[in-house]
Amino acid sequence: MGQWSVETLETLMREAGSIDEPGDRIEFLSRRFLGMLYQESTLIGDQNREEVLVINLEALDCFTFIDYVEAMRLSSSFSEFRESLRKIRYRGGVVSFENRNHFFTDWVKFNRDHIEDITDAIGLCNTRSVSKILNLKEEGTCFLAGIEPVHREIKYIPSSSLDSQVVGGLKTGDYIGIYSELDGLDVSHVGIFIRVGSSSFLRHASSKKEIRQVIDEAFMEYVRNKPGIIILRVKVSGKGAYLAD
Repeated sequence: MGQWSVETLETLMREAGSIDEPGDRIEFLSRRFLGMLYQESTLIGDQNREEVLVINLEALDCFTFIDYVEAMRLSSSFSEFRESLRKIRYRGGVVSFENRNHFFTDWVKFNRDHIEDITDAIGLCNTRSVSKILNLKEEGTCFLAGIEPVHREIKYIPSSSLDSQVVGGLKTGDYIGIYSELDGLDVSHVGIFIRVGSSSFLRHASSKKEIRQVIDEAFMEYVRNKPGIIILRVKVSGKGAYLAD
């Protein structure tokens, strides 16, 4: 649990529950993660090892960071948090390596009642669409052994098209995926869009050797040399939305 106890976590979630706007609730919760250490491969399970529902609030990677924030957004107790996390991280809430949402676009495909892909709506004529077979590398091997490759249409906004109008359509709390040009991947990194006055940031768990923690980076500076972005936005719903599934 790192710096957290069950009591402090529940107090934080109750405080977040008084914030009506989902994006502001995400900002409030994710702010508490700033400075938390980056660590890859914190989840337990693969094709040869039984999957375990892991809650590791001491160190995290970019994807588990948004997993935990989204689960906290919908919860007011530790038991609700654990149940929300199970349903966010695993298809149908079934804990197994095969059912884990390994890809960013899995989030919207399997949690579509609660999260929507708004890339096309924000990018409009700037949005590009590409057909990919996720998990299948160019040479024919898989990124993740034991996970069946799946065909998916990916929509993204090229970074060259991220002008003031496009960025102006983003909201605090939007989940941002950094589009990957590699065969078999939808994104290379994920984070949370944060707007403070006229400034905008990407809040994310950075794997850079000199950082390796959750930080805020200037959004446009971060994405300028990246291929593009995918944008997911939570739908307005009350706490316990995943629990009602």
